[in-house]
Amino acid sequence: MTNQKDAQTYAIIGAAMEVHRTLGHGFLEAVYHEAMVLELSQLNVPFLRECAFPISYKGMVLSCQYRADLVCFEAVLVELKALTRLTGDHEAQTLNYLKASGLKKALLINFGAASLEYRRFVA
Repeated sequence: MTNQKDAQTYAIIGAAMEVHRTLGHGFLEAVYHEAMVLELSQLNVPFLRECAFPISYKGMVLSCQYRADLVCFEAVLVELKALTRLTGDHEAQTLNYLKASGLKKALLINFGAASLEYRRFVA
């Protein structure tokens, strides 16, 4: 039985699977980003694009910010990639973004491989 929290990430992953099934691999990340926006809209998944999050250091806000590719359901940070394979560096980057955002869940989705790759993270 799937609870509501899992339903959110499953909906996002399902949208990504449809995008990958339709486009395949080999496009630039921007193409997959635009396709995800269309797919999420068709599925009525609420999202924000390029959502900015400030980064703090010792209680002071830095002038630089992190921009999440997508934030869905006001709760799930989504980082999109179009690489031949994901590495530990990409996972560490996503975990840092999750920390900066203050959100509790993230998905790292890679469209660049022959099969869609994704990782779930929970803070």
